[in-house]
Amino acid sequence: MDLFDQSPETLVGTPLADRMRPKTLDEFEGQEKIVGPGEPLRLAIEEDNVSSIVFWGPPGSGKTTLARIIAEASKSEFLRFSAVTTGVPELRAIIAEAREKRKFNDVKTILFVDEIHRFNKAQQDAFLPHVEDGTITLIGATTENPSFEVIAPLLSRVRVYVLEKLEPEHLKRIVLRALSDGERGLGSIEVDVDDEAIEAMAGIADGDARIALNLLELSVFAARQEGGGPRVTAELALKVAQEKTLLYDKAGEEHYNLISALHKSLRDSDPDGSLYWLGRMLEAGEDPLYIVRRLIRFASEDVGNADPQALVVAVSAMQACHFVGMPECDLALAQAVTYLASAPKSNSLYTAYGEVKADVRKYGALPVPLHIRNAPTRLMKELGYGKGYKYAHNFQDHIVDQEHMPEKLKGRRYYHPTDQGFEKRIAERLERWRNQFRPGS
Repeated sequence: MDLFDQSPETLVGTPLADRMRPKTLDEFEGQEKIVGPGEPLRLAIEEDNVSSIVFWGPPGSGKTTLARIIAEASKSEFLRFSAVTTGVPELRAIIAEAREKRKFNDVKTILFVDEIHRFNKAQQDAFLPHVEDGTITLIGATTENPSFEVIAPLLSRVRVYVLEKLEPEHLKRIVLRALSDGERGLGSIEVDVDDEAIEAMAGIADGDARIALNLLELSVFAARQEGGGPRVTAELALKVAQEKTLLYDKAGEEHYNLISALHKSLRDSDPDGSLYWLGRMLEAGEDPLYIVRRLIRFASEDVGNADPQALVVAVSAMQACHFVGMPECDLALAQAVTYLASAPKSNSLYTAYGEVKADVRKYGALPVPLHIRNAPTRLMKELGYGKGYKYAHNFQDHIVDQEHMPEKLKGRRYYHPTDQGFEKRIAERLERWRNQFRPGS
């Protein structure tokens, strides 16, 4: 059974982006480094000898399409398994059937797992023995780094292919093919699409073939609704893009404008503005993990020890995004954003570490003072390693007057806590300790 099969009847009402998926490698645009003429993966597909692999790349770069092409070219049983809608019980049934077909009919089973990063460790473990013994050939697809999202034992048994973002020229050819294809595309529709409009669509799509084809379809529909000779201009394409995506380009200027607006609203302690810009990004389709990475950075850069709980809240939001994804994690992000906006602010950590980096670059690898070096061998002890070291727990209040900086940086102080929030208590504590060792104290 081929779950990718589409009869003419099933194409009725199907989005243009799905109808125009390439069926052969000759139709496939981009990724020449992995499926260009003579490349190992292309040869494996053509010879029906594909081993277990994972496709890693951004949305719209061709991961699912390559899986479909393998399905078309292979004589194997090809099944699709979604990490979003299915789990281990369904996998067991598939494995049992695959084992039977291999044993009695000598038919291999290729299992395509979309969004494989959404499986947890235990679920990924379930694939392991069946990939290893050849019961199934696994093809995974992910937008996330497999090094972090796929368990090491499984990763060691698959070949990872990195798909790159499509270039504007690839997208323009994809749009032109859709306009000329009378069976699957828009070739049977009387419509004039300007070259400038095609350029605009390729730019707005930013490497995502699905976005380019969706924008083409919506623009043609809008042009036909206006009456007269249907004509798609760059102006119309831009208007449609604004209505559809709130003018949000994940790698363009507006992307950075919005994240800047969110960051500055947080820094200025404005929870309402912060919520608005969060909503703008999420509703436009931004990856929540990108946003939460910025929130984690903000928690240390702009809040820091003024409220140490800020980093805990931000990391918890990250875990929520991993665990439930969108749209369910939107409130976890909203909670983190309002907490960070309402927290006391301090950039002492940011300033301190900036000074540390400057000194590291300026002075290079300064030697560690002998008294705080470890001395695991007799020779090291004879050379003075660890000599004179004061063990803090043997002293009053568990603190000692002891130099920890290299000789050239003796007395250098980087961290200057502010009087904001919890950091005020840190400042008072450090000052009290320093006073203990000042002459006459």
